[in-house]
Amino acid sequence: MNFEIISPTTTDELLVAIEKCQNRHFRFGAGCTDLLMELKKNPADDLTVINLAQVVDDRLTNLTKTSKLYRLGSMFTAGRIVVNDELKTHFPVLHESAHNLASTQIRQVATVGGNLCTASPSGDIACALVALGARCEMLNTNGKSRSVAVTDFFTGPRKTVLKSNEVLYGISVPLNNKETAKIYSRFIKIGTRRSMECSVVSLACHIQTDAKGVILAAGVAIGASAPTIRLAKDACSSLIGKTFKKITRKEKEEFAATVLSYASPITDIRATAWYRKEVLFNISKSIFE
Repeated sequence: MNFEIISPTTTDELLVAIEKCQNRHFRFGAGCTDLLMELKKNPADDLTVINLAQVVDDRLTNLTKTSKLYRLGSMFTAGRIVVNDELKTHFPVLHESAHNLASTQIRQVATVGGNLCTASPSGDIACALVALGARCEMLNTNGKSRSVAVTDFFTGPRKTVLKSNEVLYGISVPLNNKETAKIYSRFIKIGTRRSMECSVVSLACHIQTDAKGVILAAGVAIGASAPTIRLAKDACSSLIGKTFKKITRKEKEEFAATVLSYASPITDIRATAWYRKEVLFNISKSIFE
């Protein structure tokens, strides 16, 4: 395996490096937790790795807040999500997804942008961000940015809308509804073992209610159940206006069936399609318990 590493230290240098690599086979490296494993399985010759770890740019690495959203730089790590009390309070599903990601050591270098750009159907943080209605901000070599909903960021397994002259720059998560009094926010991950495992099935939910328990907003996403992580839009819509604690058994089953309609799982070494469907149906019901 033969490859070159470029390590820009500023965003301007980063954009210049991307421009210079347009006629080369290149990849971005952030925490490199996925990239190193991929290259170990499939060695690549004449590869250029643009190392993002040395870039000094607060918008690429830090967390900021406005009146409408939280913005995470794409280099913000899973470990920093876990220890951030504000994110844990406002978006428990994001905290849980990061906490469930691999090991403590890997979480210190694994980045939000890397989890998204790997575009794995079983991406933990990516699944939570879909449930939260996040948006992806991309920056191109001309210094211009564009934004897409994270649900539109994935186009297939390991594929995204990111163009060859773009880098994922940041991820924006909208603040909760101002009328929200309580949040039911969870990340449920089912694997073949307790740690260091990709999801066999995962479900992320972020449900907001008013003081009376009436559901104001809902986001439910499924992972490892389709070619891409999917937002169960109709299932989310079906919850609006209902009282969370008064949802009947029949309504729970109807909700779970609607979630399941978004799934098209495969049978692989970790689980059968039948098993994935059964598990997804059951964990969808469990979010109301």
